[in-house]
Amino acid sequence: MTSGARTLPRTLVVRLDSAGDVLLAGPAVRAAAAGSSYTALLCGPQGAQAGQLLPGVDEVLVHDAPWVGLEPAPVSRRETLDLVDAVAARRFDRALVLVSYHQSPLPIALLLKLAGVGWTAADSEDYPGALLDLRHHRRPRRHEALAALDLARACGFDLPPGDDGGLRVQAPPDTTSLTGPEPYVVFHPGAAVPARAWSPERAVRAAAALHAAGHRLVVTGGPGERDLTAKVAGEHGLDLGGATDLRRLAGVLAGARAAVTGNTGPAHLAAAVGTPVACLFAPVVPAERWRPFGVPHVLLGDQAAPCAQSRARHCPVPGHPCLDGVDDAEVLAAVAALAADADGRAGPAARPRHGAHPPPPPGGHPDTERGASI
Repeated sequence: MTSGARTLPRTLVVRLDSAGDVLLAGPAVRAAAAGSSYTALLCGPQGAQAGQLLPGVDEVLVHDAPWVGLEPAPVSRRETLDLVDAVAARRFDRALVLVSYHQSPLPIALLLKLAGVGWTAADSEDYPGALLDLRHHRRPRRHEALAALDLARACGFDLPPGDDGGLRVQAPPDTTSLTGPEPYVVFHPGAAVPARAWSPERAVRAAAALHAAGHRLVVTGGPGERDLTAKVAGEHGLDLGGATDLRRLAGVLAGARAAVTGNTGPAHLAAAVGTPVACLFAPVVPAERWRPFGVPHVLLGDQAAPCAQSRARHCPVPGHPCLDGVDDAEVLAAVAALAADADGRAGPAARPRHGAHPPPPPGGHPDTERGASI
């Protein structure tokens, strides 16, 4: 892509899912940007804020695609044609369509062809006909971040020198005015998919246990989670429910010693700012593909529970045992180990903060499954 005086391509990267999915696309986006003259990201409404945080993105385009999401948008001829026109106007030379292993890239690939994109690549198990110029096959059990980077490399892109291939966002703001200056642990009790989070009652008990153990808690959540965060924070923590957009949430997470969260976007945002994660990971999706990437983390939850690999949105087992069965001692041990590890590696005041990315582990390489549980 960079040899001689050849003009670098204008590249479109597509990731139409949630904020967490867009954050996991970050290494692939940076690789594409390193070999392109202009790089745009096409994402859905839920991923737009995350897309605006990714280094290497010159423009974010938004389309509410009717074939993705928990509540898909209705099919609209006008909105579909508007997307085709918007992509055509930007005269992209190449497109990389990033999808999870269970998704098809072909609907958007068809629209990109109609928009005149000259060359399109994607992972696809379905026969693409003339829709893809590169049909790539992802490696089994590959983490989503690495699978996306694999596709970028298959297209001839690669990370620039010095880029360790971890998750990354633009430097977030200092949020001390929100959190206060004292050390704290972030507790994010909610998730878009209820099966991937504690029940509210279990989250309340965990907050009390963390508070009793001496941790200052900052409880975070979106605008629709204010009732939950108020209940969980109670008298045990600072309630920031609905008080942050994604950029300011990145700042709050960057200032934390550790984060306690389910398998949801803030877990990946924490990883992107270098904060270790105690992750309540329901096995409804495979941990090897979706665990926090590139930072020390501990997975909490029964990975062999009956709901494993079911992709269930609501727990099919009474009592939500895979997560609600995690006892307080496990949570406290995980947070203590992660905070001590962070302090031991850099010192609490010197650990990477506010957007700085931690150095790779000794012998680390972007193609290794980094971020294993400590």
